[in-house]
Amino acid sequence: MTTKPFWTLSALACGLALAFFLRHADRIVVAPVLAADKPAVPAPPAWDPKAAERYLDSREVWWQGWDRTQKDHGTYCISCHTQAPYGLARPILRQKLGEAAVAAPERAMLDSIEKRVNIWKDTQPFYLDAAYGKGKEIESRNAEAVLNAIILSSYDQRQGHLSDTTRKAFDNAWALQGWSGPTAGAWVWQNFHYTPWESPESEYHGAALMAAAVGQAPDHYRDDAKIAANVNELRGYLQKHYEAQPTLNKIIALWAGNTVPGVVSPAQSQKLIAQLYTRQHSDGGWSLTDLGNWKRVDETPLETRSDGYATGLIVLVLEEINANAKTDPHVANGLAWLVANQDKTTGAWPAWSLNKNRDPKTNVGEFMSDAATSYAVMALEKSR
Repeated sequence: MTTKPFWTLSALACGLALAFFLRHADRIVVAPVLAADKPAVPAPPAWDPKAAERYLDSREVWWQGWDRTQKDHGTYCISCHTQAPYGLARPILRQKLGEAAVAAPERAMLDSIEKRVNIWKDTQPFYLDAAYGKGKEIESRNAEAVLNAIILSSYDQRQGHLSDTTRKAFDNAWALQGWSGPTAGAWVWQNFHYTPWESPESEYHGAALMAAAVGQAPDHYRDDAKIAANVNELRGYLQKHYEAQPTLNKIIALWAGNTVPGVVSPAQSQKLIAQLYTRQHSDGGWSLTDLGNWKRVDETPLETRSDGYATGLIVLVLEEINANAKTDPHVANGLAWLVANQDKTTGAWPAWSLNKNRDPKTNVGEFMSDAATSYAVMALEKSR
């Protein structure tokens, strides 16, 4: 028997196959190559703004209902840790989520603040000397006036116009600004020895936040001739006391200096940024413990892990002051930490008290996470 070469058989087979294909081409369906058929590429991780919104709103609802926050004229106390950062972050979340209406907890907060601003002379200080000790009325009155202005101006900033009520809030605060002594240019601040908002160093912290609010207020408020002397006094205070501040306060001053020139010198700015870079943890985050010489009153050791408060605030400020922040690897690593460390169940970011070893599952124990979550939201949205 004669055996045909292999190539001859192969050619014959290919010919038969081709003939079959041509005869039945209308019945043959060739499956397209779909993207789903390609090797899966993991989607980049994302944070959950809806969960953050639920957390912050729930905390605001709790704060409004707490018996210790209830004040005269059907209003309630403002808090540096819960309401002030909430007022900065909540409008950003609403915009991101495409919500037209102001949320109910938000509206209740604003109604209380606006009511107190408009009847300012008829309201009582949050803390009375008779109940809390000498000087508390002045301290709480000053802190409230500044926080009112900061919160209301943050809403007006997004509206692009300064409301009459916000102007009143600023006026109330300027009227209480110090003009002599060690606090000249600033405000005597509420002090219950709770770092970082109600302690001796909080005086500078509050003044720096006020400067940031003035600088970011719409309608060129910073340049209003009526407040020129006030702004100069505030700038002078921040300059004079800058070097003595914990790093946390210097960060707020750096933020303020972005819109109020002269608060921080270029040399001070460069030095501080270099320090922040060196203090960034290998996981991309920062720890509030590294931003000051803190000590808990209960003698328990401070938490040294990266936290949402320090990381959110630092990333936000670096984004605000640096036009090239999107290419800064320190910012990128900080943002990656924020994305990875949101608790998707609660919506919050972790943070721990500088004052006591508090149970983070309690309402009081969540105060630091309230601020951390707000700053994290602001930093993540600023990066877009």
